[in-house]
Amino acid sequence: MVNTTYTKSQIIDLLAGIPDPEIPVVSIQEMGMLRDVVITEEGYDIIITPTYTGCPAMGRIEQDILGMMEQHDIAPAKVTLTLDPAWSTDWMSDEAREKLRKYGIAPPLHSSCNKARFGDNVIHCPICNSEHTSMVSRFGSTACKSLYRCNSCLESFEYFKCH
Repeated sequence: MVNTTYTKSQIIDLLAGIPDPEIPVVSIQEMGMLRDVVITEEGYDIIITPTYTGCPAMGRIEQDILGMMEQHDIAPAKVTLTLDPAWSTDWMSDEAREKLRKYGIAPPLHSSCNKARFGDNVIHCPICNSEHTSMVSRFGSTACKSLYRCNSCLESFEYFKCH
């Protein structure tokens, strides 16, 4: 039998505290990965979308979600991964973008996404805020980030790719 003492909103609030395993300063909700909670007579279905197809963190995120649900005796629960629509950096909250910057990762900027895709040096350094940066590698520590170098402060940093 489904425990209906929690509302959809309350469950989303609980799950909103789950950090992204690869970038622990932001939550799965702030990143826009937590898409929906569906409550039916059969149980709870948590809908998530990865930031990048093949994201290696999705297994860990699923475990964290199911653990949180179990911890609060919200059962039965399952996690459904959806790729349609594909995740977009537009789903990131402004708070997530600022947290990324403070963490040392240049957040995707709406105004520079198209230019960034074509290699223009418009990515701001998250350390000194300089626009004088250059791409070192299309891929950083994960496929969703690129590696950049600031030509002003000479620090390397990652840029969260627009998509």
